Amino acid sequence: MDDCIFCKIIKKEAPASVVFEDDISLAIEPIEPVSEGHTLVISKQHFVNMLDTDDAVLAHLAIVSKQIGKNLLEKHGAQAINFLHAAGKEAQQSVFHTHFHIVPRYENDGLDLWLRNKL
Repeated sequence: MDDCIFCKIIKKEAPASVVFEDDISLAIEPIEPVSEGHTLVISKQHFVNMLDTDDAVLAHLAIVSKQIGKNLLEKHGAQAINFLHAAGKEAQQSVFHTHFHIVPRYENDGLDLWLRNKL
């Protein structure tokens, strides 16, 4: 995909702070992290979202995300982790390339990542 920012990062055509890389995945720091250690795990092959992603690639991304999450707990002293994925525009997906947000959580961090019914 010529206009995909993640494809450009993978091809080294756009800058990124790389945390981890292997043949299938790339983990980078987002431009606007929501917490200390926030990391994006992306597939090197272009897929739109997890619903479109090859099962073997998706399984690999899950394993990499799990390991990075464990490392973030140790490295940053976080108490918990959110693993987040948006599949589609209406789910607030903004980059249409399969990726997962790994968001370390800290006591009283003030983040509320869940929608609440305010009726």
